[in-house]
Amino acid sequence: MRIRLQQLNPTIGDLTGNQELILSAIRKAEKDGIELLLLPELVTCGYPPMDLMERRVFRELLYKMNREIIDSTGETTVIFGSITENMTGKGRSCFNSAIVAQHGEEVTRVHKALLPTYDVFDDLRYFEPGNEFEPVVIKGFPFGITVCEDIWFNDNDIQYHIYDVNPAEVLAKKGAKAIINISASPFNKDKPVSRKNMLQNHARKLGTPLFYVNQVGGQTELLFDGDSLAFNGSGEMKARSKRFEPDYVDVIFNKENQTVEAVTDVEANFETPAKEQVMFEGLVMGVRDYLKKSKAADKVILGLSGGIDSALVCTIAKEALGADNVKAVTMPSEFSSEGSVSDSEKLAQNLGIEMLEIPIKGIYEEYLNALSPVFQGTDFNVAEENLQSRTRGDLLMAIANKFGYMLLNTGNKSEMAVGYCTLYGDMAGGLSVISDVYKTEVYDICRWLNEEYYGKEVIPEAILTKAPSAELRPDQKDSDSLPDYGTLDTILRYYLEEQRSREEIISSGIDEHIVDKALRLVDLNEHKRFQAPPGLKVSAKAFGTGRRWPLAQQWTGQEKKIIQSGKIRKEGR
Repeated sequence: MRIRLQQLNPTIGDLTGNQELILSAIRKAEKDGIELLLLPELVTCGYPPMDLMERRVFRELLYKMNREIIDSTGETTVIFGSITENMTGKGRSCFNSAIVAQHGEEVTRVHKALLPTYDVFDDLRYFEPGNEFEPVVIKGFPFGITVCEDIWFNDNDIQYHIYDVNPAEVLAKKGAKAIINISASPFNKDKPVSRKNMLQNHARKLGTPLFYVNQVGGQTELLFDGDSLAFNGSGEMKARSKRFEPDYVDVIFNKENQTVEAVTDVEANFETPAKEQVMFEGLVMGVRDYLKKSKAADKVILGLSGGIDSALVCTIAKEALGADNVKAVTMPSEFSSEGSVSDSEKLAQNLGIEMLEIPIKGIYEEYLNALSPVFQGTDFNVAEENLQSRTRGDLLMAIANKFGYMLLNTGNKSEMAVGYCTLYGDMAGGLSVISDVYKTEVYDICRWLNEEYYGKEVIPEAILTKAPSAELRPDQKDSDSLPDYGTLDTILRYYLEEQRSREEIISSGIDEHIVDKALRLVDLNEHKRFQAPPGLKVSAKAFGTGRRWPLAQQWTGQEKKIIQSGKIRKEGR
């Protein structure tokens, strides 16, 4: 049996465009003699559709699309993801389903059973869970069909809850001789490895071939990398698609001895690239798709400070949109170093983008003059510092408004975590490109770009080696206010992504005063992140929809006291 795993890049809500992607894939599969075509989860509407699912007209149009896609099928059996109506009159209005179709007829439908409701997922908010597990016979062979979370079972990066039913295992026990999974599984920097290992373990444990197809593309904050895979029954990977672009891989599945062989040479895709590479590629795709799918703008603008963060965002934007669609602005003040302008100029020249220079000293002095009656008798502090940042934000937004650009925010995850950023200033923008990238990772990616991607110095060495500074007061350094970024990022990873308690972080060898300061800053600055632009997700736990922290609350600062009181176990969290 010739099987094609085809990852498509749908746009949420673009039902006409998505339908054409699907029909085009079916037509090509028929032409190429494919016997079984696998398409991703909810490919008809794009994942996640969120509260569009509450619109009856939206659901009805998807049901109509299902029928039209089914009608278009011929000799090739097609499995595609869509919603199907719940006709029982009980529970939620629809299912998240895999529809099997051939010869213009629906063969069967399989409903997603494990509906994730954690982190960025809200499946149980919209869908009724499936509870039937039966193999589906396709061209005389029994397949077990699963949808996304059904195959992950209890193998997620962070285990929020434990499922008591393993759909793939149940299907294998009922006679399925191969497992299919259609998926819309978001990317994070560890996912290429964890996903491969999880699927490999399933195939090996069940002793069955496994075929996995995943959505690709940026959907607001979420990035989908594709990375579709095929394994034989021993867990050996036999085919792997490209990442971060629409692609397909064809395999020959021998039903007699249940072996899997790639039709074309795909071994180049087998090697898992460095985290720096997949993060960069994901962010480039995320910027490109956000602008394309939101139709917010064709071009972008950003501030270039001469620092590492804006340098990386500028590079990502250039690779995503082309140099002609990126405009940078440097806005020196009286506290700016000479390198702020010269390093920015060199970077812009290396990338081939246009850069403007707008000094803000005069504007800043006018602000101070206007405020002098109010500020008289007070010391220079963050109020005066932040005026500079807000001045820059105003200028960038003015240019964006005048010429129809989108402003890209350049703040990193470390700064966003501890509130080392200015509301209505450097937090302005339509998209936070690196808000889920720690400061240490920013350096790692930039070094990788020079050494591996470009093979030359595109990001100036001076930017890579200078001490980080907001340059809002004389001789200011980030280290004046924050722990060194190596230590800070370690604390943040433990706290945010691994969800370790204060006690556990301290037990790793980090000074408790540094830990307490960092955790307090994280929790107290949720109000800033609540007002931040959407940010592209590349970690297991990102700010935004993935971390829902109450703004008005009194927990912050209480954990230490409660643990020290002995009322709960120290290791509890």
